[in-house]
Amino acid sequence: MKRVFSSPILPLVLGAALRLLFALRFPAESGDTVLYDELATNWLKHAQYAMDVGGQLTPVYVRMPGYPAFLAVVYAITGHTGAAAHRAVLVSQVFVELFNCLLIGALAAILALLFTETVNLRRAFLAGLWLAALCPFTANYVSVILTEVWAVLFTALAMFFLVAVFVGATGASSLGRWSVAGRNYWWAAAFSGFSVGLGTLFRPETPLLLATAFLALAVIFLRRAEFRRFLLTGALMAVAAALPLLPWTIRNAMTLHEFQPLTSQNVDSPGEFVPNGFMNWERTWLYRVRDCYLVSWKLNGEEIPLHDIPDMAFDTPEERDRVAAILDTYNNELTLTPEEDAVFAQLASERTARHPLRTYLWIPLRRAVRIWFTPRIELLPVAGHVFPLRATHQFDPVDQRVTILLFFLNILYLALALWGALRLRLSPAGRAVLAFFFLYILVRTAFLTTLETPEPRYVLVCFPALIALAAQPFLPRTPSAT
Repeated sequence: MKRVFSSPILPLVLGAALRLLFALRFPAESGDTVLYDELATNWLKHAQYAMDVGGQLTPVYVRMPGYPAFLAVVYAITGHTGAAAHRAVLVSQVFVELFNCLLIGALAAILALLFTETVNLRRAFLAGLWLAALCPFTANYVSVILTEVWAVLFTALAMFFLVAVFVGATGASSLGRWSVAGRNYWWAAAFSGFSVGLGTLFRPETPLLLATAFLALAVIFLRRAEFRRFLLTGALMAVAAALPLLPWTIRNAMTLHEFQPLTSQNVDSPGEFVPNGFMNWERTWLYRVRDCYLVSWKLNGEEIPLHDIPDMAFDTPEERDRVAAILDTYNNELTLTPEEDAVFAQLASERTARHPLRTYLWIPLRRAVRIWFTPRIELLPVAGHVFPLRATHQFDPVDQRVTILLFFLNILYLALALWGALRLRLSPAGRAVLAFFFLYILVRTAFLTTLETPEPRYVLVCFPALIALAAQPFLPRTPSAT
């Protein structure tokens, strides 16, 4: 029995079973599914990264090309279309996610070496692998056509190499038998940047990982008076990150006559009006995903009843009346006009002037708490109702139990990560890596609070670091002098 549990085969088998359960039993859809599918299909059939705009195939840059390229490859290999093609994609994502688990196990092992060179690396790897394989929050996203699986992959890969960069930067120079000095240091820097570049082809905000690494490295190198080495490291990582983006940037320049290495945050389709006023108004009150379903994601497609907007969106009865008047017109046309959007912009300005801390501090903080402490059930056929306890239990006990279980499981992963982080503080290299991880999580979370919709899935790219840290408490050992 001990041999069974000390083998990576069992966690991989259980991880595959969990992911296949999500992919085949609980497949989900997203608003972006149709968009990604159209881009991939047109790319495959017409050799154009384009969308149907007004009955004409039009080149676009509404999404980064990595995920549509993945879909196109799966469609071409399987020869499937429609539901069968989507099922093939979900099953393919199961294998990508299993590789993610292996990467997270490797990241947990390299973190363990920040304590001592005599640590049992196999045990560290297995602890990370078990936690990653059984994590339902990352596993759940194999069931939907979205970029999360690939975003986690390239983030984990970049973090693996960045840990080596930080070890070399602190002067520790080695991880076990692997020297991070000399040529290996520069290779680690290059591969970390290249991994970030590949990840950017799937998610345009991936360079945040490199930006936080630069900040943490700046502190280390400037304290050591190694300014030249810092510049060379930063330049190498930046150039390596830019390389995968070159074909995409050149394509946009030649086809669309624009310098556009990344997609714009609010661009959905060519010439489409962006309701910035409406989104600014939402930022003065919206902090939970539930309201995205009721309000945000209905815009320009469905009616938005006034009673679906929470009371905290209105400071006065006069505000409510102004919004009601706009919605009366909007619900007849199902299209928000620039004039109506201007009214929302004025409302946002007035609410922010009245309570600036609410817009710039309290709502972002509430968004951050929701993002991190949600039970993460948005892809499951679960309503997520817990209170009132007795009435909800009588109405749907399974729904309530699943929601509570996932809520506390999420807290368990976060608590284990914090425990592991407290152990990493003992070595200089460990403190550097820990500072980088926490800075990245902080910057990433702050960035997410500025987006139109505070979706919990956007912090999944932080889970490789969290799970690798969560594996550390399972490894009894003595501190290292690293």
